[in-house]
Amino acid sequence: MKNTFGNLVGHCLLYALGAALLVALIVAGGAAALASHEGQAVEEAQAAVPVTAESQDGDTFTGMISDSWCGARHKRNSQLSSAECAHACVRRGASYVLVDGDRRFALRGAETSLTRLAGERAHVSGTRQGGAIVVNSAAPMF
Repeated sequence: MKNTFGNLVGHCLLYALGAALLVALIVAGGAAALASHEGQAVEEAQAAVPVTAESQDGDTFTGMISDSWCGARHKRNSQLSSAECAHACVRRGASYVLVDGDRRFALRGAETSLTRLAGERAHVSGTRQGGAIVVNSAAPMF
């Protein structure tokens, strides 16, 4: 009886430690994801500050038209397409952005074209002003 009781306590202790480790990993992963998302918000705020260097009129930029909250990574479990997610985020206050690799540019103007092309790769013509592009026109890549 004593040996069975010792085995039971040992198994319970092992399961409790395993569960605690699992919870710690989940919390640490969530904290890292939140910190990454907050870091992106700071970068976007810094990108909104006008920079003196401007491109010439009529430059063409290529990338994915998305929203400022999700960028290139929309929520996986939302059951929404990239376009539906971008539209939902913009309705809730986000703005359209052009994602080109690791860079994001805020998009200003041509709201109708941007709404139509949200979630798609596109060519955007306009003037770059710091971290933003003043859009003249936008067209799908393909």
